[in-house]
Amino acid sequence: MAKLTLSDSEIEKYSGQLSKILDYVDKLNEVDTSEVEPTFNVMGLSNVMAEDESSSSLTQDQTLANGSETKDGLFVTKGVFDNE
Repeated sequence: MAKLTLSDSEIEKYSGQLSKILDYVDKLNEVDTSEVEPTFNVMGLSNVMAEDESSSSLTQDQTLANGSETKDGLFVTKGVFDNE
């Protein structure tokens, strides 16, 4: 699949390891999990989110007053591809 070039010894080594992994997956597939609820977080942790609260913000004029150069209601900045 990845088209890796492996030496004969690497092929032998990784073939054995892959076989063991696949055997283990087969054992896991034999386990009856029909009565087990899916577990998405085994640590019992949850995200702590701040409540959404609206607050006042600056007007466009107040914001633009902080810029060194403005034009047509926008900040003027150096272009990404400019060499100046």
